[in-house]
Order: sequence, then C-alpha cells, then structure tokens
Amino acid sequence: MNSWIAVVIVGVITWGLMLWCIVAYRRRKGTTGFPRQISYNLPIEIFYTAIPLFLIFTFFYFTDRDQRAIDNPNTNPDVTVSVVGKQWSWDFNYKKGGLVKDDVHEAGVQAQLTGQAIDLNTLPTLYLPVNKSVTVELTSRDVVHSFWVPAFMQKRDMFPDKINYMYFTPQKEGTYDGKCAELCGEYHSEMLFRVKVVPEAEFQAHLAGLDKGLLDTKYDRNPNQNQK
Repeated sequence: MNSWIAVVIVGVITWGLMLWCIVAYRRRKGTTGFPRQISYNLPIEIFYTAIPLFLIFTFFYFTDRDQRAIDNPNTNPDVTVSVVGKQWSWDFNYKKGGLVKDDVHEAGVQAQLTGQAIDLNTLPTLYLPVNKSVTVELTSRDVVHSFWVPAFMQKRDMFPDKINYMYFTPQKEGTYDGKCAELCGEYHSEMLFRVKVVPEAEFQAHLAGLDKGLLDTKYDRNPNQNQK
C-alpha cells in the first residue's frame, strides 16, 4: 500500500510537470522559427538521476524487510501441512506435531468443469485452525504447479523433488478459494481447491475423520525423476 501511495505521488508530479510544459511552452500564434534549444541542464540531470535511485533503494529496503519477515520460518508451528500438487488436484498431509496428534491425509479429486455450477463441497479443502501458526510444505508429484490463495496474498511454486514453504497465521475464520497459478497441462483450469479457517474444535473434528498415515512419494510420476 505504501508503494502504491509513493507511485501515485510520483505519477501526479510527473503528469503535472508534463501538462505544465505543454501549456507553458506551447507554440503560440504568430511565432516564427524554433524555440531556444537547451542541450542539457546539470541540476535537472542530477535531480532526475538522484530521485529514481532514492526510490529504488527505498522500495528495495522495505521489500527486503517485509519479505524476510514473511519468509521467517516458524520454529515450532501449531500445524504443519504438506500440500502436494498433482495433475490436476491436491493432496493434504497433516503431519504429527503441535495440534495434530497423528499423521493423517486427504487425497483430492479434480474439479469437473461441465458448464454447470461447480459443487464447491466436492473441491479439495484444506482445513486450518484460526489464530494458530501454520507451516505449509509445498511440492509436486509430476510437473510444476503453484499454490495460490488470493486472500492470503501469497503464492509459491511447487516443484517435483523440492519443498517450498509458506509460513503464516490465519486470523479470520472463513472459506477461501484457491487454485493452481502455473499452467500445468490440459486441465489446469480445473485444479481448484478451498481453504477453510475454522475454530480449533472443528479443525480437530475434521482431522478425526481423515485416513491415517501420510501419502508418500510412491504416487509421484515425474517423468524426469529417474533420469540423470
């Protein structure tokens, strides 16, 4: 938001100067010849070099500071979930530790776009407890996918044989739409899911109804996995 404010201010000043120049230095009726030509103006040249450099370094500082805070690992999260992307759905492994008493998993099924309204209750749904720290481990079974929940204002790519991480604490109960944000094949548009942020009791009730154990890599089908 602060970046947008700064950019709007710079834009307004720049547009204002441009319009002023257009009006103040317009060619007036009866004018002959060319206006006085100025090859350069050293103070203006320095000004137009220093200000962009200042803006760049300012944006870099705040971006680096905030990105470090966002990516700072949870040393002891309340919930750790391994989210596995696959053509064209999602698997959720809730790992033992913190609020999760046993390893449990849920295998998702691809959404079906038939021209009719999607039954949202059939979409793979990730359950998270409100106001509890969460670590999400992201990986893929086949090709590159991307885990994106627009309301969370974060997105991370998912690669075979590699784990990316997201760290956050959901602070508002509700149901949030998610999707794959990386073109991953024919049915990419059907790779949808939801995230439900619920009270801890409801979270525990959901875990109690899931299958025991974790889905491992035996279901992976990365064609390049065994190639040198």
